[in-house]
Amino acid sequence: MPTDPSLLAAAMDVPLVDHHVHGPLAHDVTRRELEMLLTESDREIPAGTTVFDSQVGFAVRQHCAPLLGLPAGASPEDYLARRSEHTAAQLAHIFLERAGVSDWVVDTGFGTDAIWSLERMDAELSGRTHEIVRLEALLEEVAAGASAADLQERFEAAVKHAAQHAAGWKSIIAYRYGFDFDPARPGACEIREAAQRWLGGRSSDAEDDVPLRVDDPVLLRWLLHVACDTGLPVQLHSGYGDPDLDLHRCDPLLLTNWLREVEHTGSSIMLLHCYPFHRHAGYLAQVFPHVYCDVGLGINYSGAACRQIVSESMELTPFSKLLFSSDAWGPPELHYLGSLLWRRATAAVMSEWVENGDWPAAEAARILRMVGRDNAVRVYGLEGVRAE
Repeated sequence: MPTDPSLLAAAMDVPLVDHHVHGPLAHDVTRRELEMLLTESDREIPAGTTVFDSQVGFAVRQHCAPLLGLPAGASPEDYLARRSEHTAAQLAHIFLERAGVSDWVVDTGFGTDAIWSLERMDAELSGRTHEIVRLEALLEEVAAGASAADLQERFEAAVKHAAQHAAGWKSIIAYRYGFDFDPARPGACEIREAAQRWLGGRSSDAEDDVPLRVDDPVLLRWLLHVACDTGLPVQLHSGYGDPDLDLHRCDPLLLTNWLREVEHTGSSIMLLHCYPFHRHAGYLAQVFPHVYCDVGLGINYSGAACRQIVSESMELTPFSKLLFSSDAWGPPELHYLGSLLWRRATAAVMSEWVENGDWPAAEAARILRMVGRDNAVRVYGLEGVRAE
């Protein structure tokens, strides 16, 4: 069924808030490096295969090639040759500016040496930037100069300080442990004992440049409770990701008891990505007033098939609880595709519902803007705010 042209035009005009994103690549990459960055796997690509023979690879060739002056569907060789004529900075400007994003809500806690900083995004892009502070990274930074006895005080002070400028928090407990953690808030003695295990396990002759990595479940769940104390939104990676996680332990339904524990804090819990558990996330967003969700990341990697994911994400999720994100990191094509594919898919899905007589035609554009922009502006308090 063809998409309603007027609804597609409305979708393309929405100034999106990308409520979870990272910076674009700060350096040029080879074909192999680019292909590795177009998959969530960290394993070598099998000989005789290419990532360009995948949904995301087809999306790059179909939708990104025209921005470089090539026909849609250009061959990988032609695309890579034309791409190599541009610097990383030029590519970032081409693709990010065409994404139509007014506000980038940036997770600054991962791979920062390889990508643009929040400050550079703020200085060079037309969209505003807002910082999401990664809790595990903040604890690891604080722990470098702390003892087990004073870690709690130091971290809670650091959170209080960061809350003065942060738009919200991000946790990767899904990677470091999983969602099947004890939902109760740990006490001071439990935190101190966990800190002793963590910091005490670091050898005295450890190299200064070897980073600490927090994976103790007591400390990880303590971070979440401290973040919720601030009342700011807390983002949680959920579902699909790289092989460093155990996907079956990243089902957001495992968070149910913890969601009850923190409901009183007033902090909004933002379930990120969620695929293939996006229906589970939609249920949680329906039954808990403080839970929100998106299907970012999965949209890019499912390419032409993302319409079904978008449709399924709107089965139970209240429209006021669903947000847009790209979760783009690195190749700037992902920042652009996250926007374009979401706009096209959402307009197509809504057009079908209107055509079938299941939706009032006059409401589709309003809901599209709500999901793409208005919900994030409300939850993160972005109206009139600019990152310093």
